[in-house]
Amino acid sequence: MYILKNSLISITRNKGRNILIGIIILVIAASSTITLAIRNTANKLVKDYQESNDIIGTISFNRQQLSGKFQKGEDAKKSNIEAFNQIEQLTLENIKNYGESEYLKSYYYIFSTSLNSDTLTKATDSFENQIENEGENKGENKGENKERDKELFQNDRNLTGDFELNGYSSYDAMTDFVSGAYKVTEGEMITDFNNFECVINSELATLNEISVGDTITLKNPNTEKTYDFIVKGIYKDDSNPDDSVNMYSQSVNKIITGSNVIETIIEDDNTLVTNITPSFILQSEDVIEAFTEELKEKGLNEYYTLNTNLDELENATQSIENVKTFATTFLIITLIIASIVLFVINMINIRERKYEIGVFRTIGVSKFKLTMQFVLELLIVSIIMLCIGCIGGAFLSKPIGNQLLKNEIEASETADKEISNNFGRGGEKMGGPMETRGISKVQQIDSMEAVVDIHVIVQLLGIGILLTIVSSLASMISIQRFSPLTILKERS
Repeated sequence: MYILKNSLISITRNKGRNILIGIIILVIAASSTITLAIRNTANKLVKDYQESNDIIGTISFNRQQLSGKFQKGEDAKKSNIEAFNQIEQLTLENIKNYGESEYLKSYYYIFSTSLNSDTLTKATDSFENQIENEGENKGENKGENKERDKELFQNDRNLTGDFELNGYSSYDAMTDFVSGAYKVTEGEMITDFNNFECVINSELATLNEISVGDTITLKNPNTEKTYDFIVKGIYKDDSNPDDSVNMYSQSVNKIITGSNVIETIIEDDNTLVTNITPSFILQSEDVIEAFTEELKEKGLNEYYTLNTNLDELENATQSIENVKTFATTFLIITLIIASIVLFVINMINIRERKYEIGVFRTIGVSKFKLTMQFVLELLIVSIIMLCIGCIGGAFLSKPIGNQLLKNEIEASETADKEISNNFGRGGEKMGGPMETRGISKVQQIDSMEAVVDIHVIVQLLGIGILLTIVSSLASMISIQRFSPLTILKERS
């Protein structure tokens, strides 16, 4: 109590010096509050983005691995092609087996095959066909070689149709619609993944005069069995491929349906040429290596590899990370400069109060109590100014933090609306499976408690204690060194 009383008396007696120290601490407190609030907001944005955007793994063919084992020589071409054809393709059973993993949240896939039609006209590029015909007419030997190579690559596979039929296992698998490359312009996306419903390209619809609600008939190229599909929607391909010689988009003959429909068709003829493209939603980036090892243990061929979108996610939050890094750097520089300034001021203060120290030591005040008095004086001033600076900084950090959040929310809402439009829902919120599509949903922080929370206050308190200790080092060292008799003699 005695120390506290003397500290308060000293603070009121030396107003000018303490006001100067208070102003410095006030500036430090306000700037620290702003930078800590920005860091807090940036961390929240990054965390929300990471939680709402999943790490997706895909299995792709490792051509580099295969090419490293190619034979060389004149007779190696046939053996290399045969070796390639012997590599087993991924099956639906494989994908379902891989999907049963503790390292995954979920998985989805695209199941593709191709069918013909007697009622639909395939969209073809006449210029492209002309080039192919010219190539075939250049000579018998070249044509024979081409046919021989074609036979080697097909490896006795069955016929493929004119129309690519893509079956999606869920809305999550429709990444082209989520990204905006495809957009439903008439009707809507299929609502049942089991029914024979489909969505077709707008160019194909125009060519064949097809409208929403019409029925199209596709035919198995092997068995000639037909399947009737109801057209639920018409989509436009806005991917704009770099291909100036094609009249139509690359997806012009692509018809979209549910994966269970493809399975039904395969049950009729399991010799159809199919392709399956899986996507695995991983629990976190920490399990990528473990899941890769599990795939190998479950029999994934050495020529396949697991790729993830981890780099894309990190790039997406890079700008927010840069803001956080800038705020951290600014905070560190501010604290270093402030510590040096306060240390120098306190050294000057000790020299001015040297006689006072000598008197206290002469009347029996211990070095520890005297040191605590000087530390307590600075601590009281620091706490008062930190509180004022925290309040002022909170008012300044609130619009800054909300502006960052506002930009993020506007971008998120725009993306959400565009995706809804892509599915032909007219901007309405997508329910059901679409709720888990992985689009960022960051809620706006519009209250001071959300920006300057308990974590920021605790950090500010830590900064105040740190500054007090650093700037009090001068008094701690000086009091331990000073001899009271020497001080009084110098004074006299």
